[in-house]
Amino acid sequence: QRRSLAPSQLAKRKAGDEDEEEEEEDWQPPTGRKRQKAAAEAESGECYRSPFRKPLAPLTNRPQCLDSSQHEAFIRSILSKPFKVPIPNYKGPLGLRSLGVKRAGLRGPLHDPFEEGALVLYEPPVLSAHDQLKIDKDKAPVHVVVDPVLSRVLRPHQREGVKFLWDCVTSRRIPGSHGCIMADEMGLGKTLQCITLMWTLLRQSPDCKPEIEKAVVVSPSSLVRNWYNEVEKWLGGRIQPLAIDGGSKEEIDRKLAGFMNQHGRRVPSPILIISYETFRLHAEVLQKGTVGLVICDEGHRLKNSENQTYQALNSLNTPRRVLISGTPIQNDLLEYFSLVHFVNSGILGTAQEFKRHFEMPILKGRDADASEAERHKGEERLKELISIVNRCLIRRTSDILSKYLPVKIEQVVCCRLTPLQTELYKNFLKQAKPVEELKEGKISVSSLSSITSLKKLCNHPALIYDKCVEEEEGFIGALGLFPSGYSTKSVEPQLSGKMLVLDYILAVTKSTSNDKVVLVSNYTQTLDLFEKLCRSRRYLYVRLDGTMSIKKRAKIVERFNSPSSPEFIFMLSSKAGGCGLNLIGANRLVMFDPDWNPANDEQAMARVWRDGQKKMCYIYRLLSTGTIEEKIFQRQTHKKALSSCVVDEEQDVERHFSLGELKELFTLNETTTSDTHDKIKCRRCVNGHQVRPPPAGSDCTSDLSQWQHCADRRGLQDPVLRAAWEAAVTFTFHHHSHEEQRGIP
Repeated sequence: QRRSLAPSQLAKRKAGDEDEEEEEEDWQPPTGRKRQKAAAEAESGECYRSPFRKPLAPLTNRPQCLDSSQHEAFIRSILSKPFKVPIPNYKGPLGLRSLGVKRAGLRGPLHDPFEEGALVLYEPPVLSAHDQLKIDKDKAPVHVVVDPVLSRVLRPHQREGVKFLWDCVTSRRIPGSHGCIMADEMGLGKTLQCITLMWTLLRQSPDCKPEIEKAVVVSPSSLVRNWYNEVEKWLGGRIQPLAIDGGSKEEIDRKLAGFMNQHGRRVPSPILIISYETFRLHAEVLQKGTVGLVICDEGHRLKNSENQTYQALNSLNTPRRVLISGTPIQNDLLEYFSLVHFVNSGILGTAQEFKRHFEMPILKGRDADASEAERHKGEERLKELISIVNRCLIRRTSDILSKYLPVKIEQVVCCRLTPLQTELYKNFLKQAKPVEELKEGKISVSSLSSITSLKKLCNHPALIYDKCVEEEEGFIGALGLFPSGYSTKSVEPQLSGKMLVLDYILAVTKSTSNDKVVLVSNYTQTLDLFEKLCRSRRYLYVRLDGTMSIKKRAKIVERFNSPSSPEFIFMLSSKAGGCGLNLIGANRLVMFDPDWNPANDEQAMARVWRDGQKKMCYIYRLLSTGTIEEKIFQRQTHKKALSSCVVDEEQDVERHFSLGELKELFTLNETTTSDTHDKIKCRRCVNGHQVRPPPAGSDCTSDLSQWQHCADRRGLQDPVLRAAWEAAVTFTFHHHSHEEQRGIP
């Protein structure tokens, strides 16, 4: 048994009985210097400890008997002594603080501005040594640095975009104005740039506190879930957004009221993602408070300042407004004014002032029949407009993507009408006489049905078969032109020029590659024909149109993009899903019919050439030769030329068409291979003959002149169209690609 050698214990054992003394003599402790010394002291009775060491005071369990007055005085004397930190010369704060709160000290940026690759949005002014002594340290501005989690993944043009957005919404570009338009073309990462802006504003500012408490993202209903997923993807759970894409009115009102009642430095759900339709129906709840920032995705929906959605958003109490649109100009400059006025009201004056001072002179100057004085005045007003708008608008074209994405080849395929289509078309023009109703280049209400009928006829005669049966105006006696025994239950591709070309494209693609195809149309009836064709050819497909729920849309897009999915075709309604969808699982897209608005076609055609695409992309734009579809396409080129002048600042865009020429909608040119090609002033043709290779010295600087006939070697690069051409399908096509930016011969 081991025993203590402490002096007190030795003394106790020495005063014990004799039996214990004998045991002590028998027991030998382990040898050691300290223990030997203690044993020697115990034997001799002498103590060699310091005389300054005081003996321990005996403790008893008996409390001292004090009267109440003495006890109260004793407690008061204890409480009257302030707490002192037992550190010499300590001068830190002594106030009470909450657990977990960062100790107050010198103000500093949230992230290191001098770290390699740091994106600094704001840098405090450099102060002299004298000014540094006078400045209040608690009010000194600090750096604003983008979170490194985001700055590491931003590309150079996206870093530039984030800096531009931050400067605009903090009123550093235009004093007193806090809005801007993000007008980058499709696929350049506008969503990521706006997420970076929101996260930065919610976390920091030069005043060392959050710039805003809450932000609202308004988007088309099909993109609500996409925005939620993008926030989760890039911020990785650092923030919990609130996405509202359905529910009862009471439930939505309760969620919105809870969102608006959040205040303080740590708001649980600082980002609200909501659709335009839901916002319009529940705007009263959101207008009761203030919001730090509102972002309007696909903002060209706000082109009409008279609609309810525009007015509901404009009445939202927020100074900072960001509008996202890859196509800010769609139809006319007045719609462009509405977008600029929404983000920064007043910088272009009123609508009447804008129309008188800018719109009318610019449009007159762009007309091919304009005089030299009108052109000069139009160019001056255009420069003035650009100088004003460029302070709050940033625009980069998709040419930037050529550094990161595979080559994209866009081909305009002009398909001849079949004999049945030609006879139906001429019969309609003779009976309906729509030309007489067309006045001053504007389409009257009575002409709309005629245009729709002709567009459907160009797609397939089956789409107007019911009108022939009912003998509506323009189709009287047309039923006899159809083959005997014709039925709409089965699709017959040989009755439509475009459907015949599409059938060849799909068959060759399926048999020669593992590529997937996106089919886009403006009409759900045309999508029905696609379904019949796919069933007859046994192609696996998925379809997205306006009847599909929002939640289901996200699931089928994710499934189609998976490399292991068996679906070969994705059918898409341009009205329902032409904006914002990412369909990189396919690398071929067929635009089956054109839209009057070039923005709708551009949006739909940008679904496959996006971040994440690994294959060369082929875009096929099918047009019926010599028909109203070519006139629509020509009208698109006029609008795109206007857009490139105002937004892209291209001063040398060709004045290809006069407004008088655009009035010739209801004509049929049976003798041409391409009516648009005849009017486009193609520089690859000599004396009306298409040649190969392009003539020496030809200049193809304009997008509209970068056209090639199918006989050109580079146009035949696409093996699918080459196989269709060799199969003697009657069509012509013209070709434009982004190869030139990549240096590919």
